[in-house]
Formats: sequence, C-alpha cells, structure tokens
Amino acid sequence: MKRSSSHRAAVAGRRVAMGLVVLVLLVAGAWASWDAAHHIILAKGRDHGTVTVTECGEEKCTGSFTPDSVSRERPRVTVDRSVAAREGDRFPVVVKPGSDAVVRTGLPGFLHAWVPLAGALVLAAFVIGGGLRMARTAWGAGTAGAVLLVATFVAL
Repeated sequence: MKRSSSHRAAVAGRRVAMGLVVLVLLVAGAWASWDAAHHIILAKGRDHGTVTVTECGEEKCTGSFTPDSVSRERPRVTVDRSVAAREGDRFPVVVKPGSDAVVRTGLPGFLHAWVPLAGALVLAAFVIGGGLRMARTAWGAGTAGAVLLVATFVAL
C-alpha cells in the first residue's frame, strides 16, 4: 500500500512534535536538577561542614553548622525541607555562595539533586514509547529514571 505525501508529512510532523516534547521534558528536568547539583559537583572553594537540623517549617529546615577545618563558621543555616531532613538529623553539606543556604553532599545529596531529572526521564519514556513508537528507547529511559528514583530513596 502506497502512502501519500501528506500522510508522510503528518507522520514526520508528529515525530518532530513528540521529539520536541521529549527534549523540553529532559531539558527542564536537567535544569531543575542542576540548580542543586552544581553546588555538589563544583564544590571546590566553597564552605563545607555538617548541619544538625534543629527545626523544620513548611518549606525550610534550619540548624546549626559545624564547619570543616578550612570553612568559616555560621550561626545558622537553612536547607530545603524534604523527606531527607527531619529534626535531629546530621548530614554533610556545602554552603551556597553568598547565602546561609546549604545543599546536602555525599552520595545521598548527589542522588537527591538529580530527582527532577529522574522524574523527567520517567515522563519522557511515555512520550518516547507512545508518541515516537520507540519501545526499546522508552524502556531504557524509564528504567534509568526509575533506578535513579529508587537509588535516591534507598540512599536517603
């Protein structure tokens, strides 16, 4: 059966549109992840230490900061509230430059920073499989996102 040129154009248009949706999802996930991840990956020259969470509000937790040997002291620091920060918890952090906000470091912090990208991979997998009809690629993207989410859950 011969396909008309308009049918081929419609299929190509659909593939381009779905490809753009996948691209937007992945770029948005990477962008959201990079906001926290770059403080962990590019941590040289930043203040490092340990935070002890003393109280948590709706969006932020505050605590005392114990600096390492070369970092400066701070009376209080804040960390974004998540399932990984509860009152009494102690964990290693790096201070965001020019603020008293901190980001969790180490493997748990690194994995937690990339959770938005993991979610984007899982969402993109549905578009890749359903919209682009690329089942193997969809399974790969979805599995990668799910593995990252499970690893983060286990690490925290």
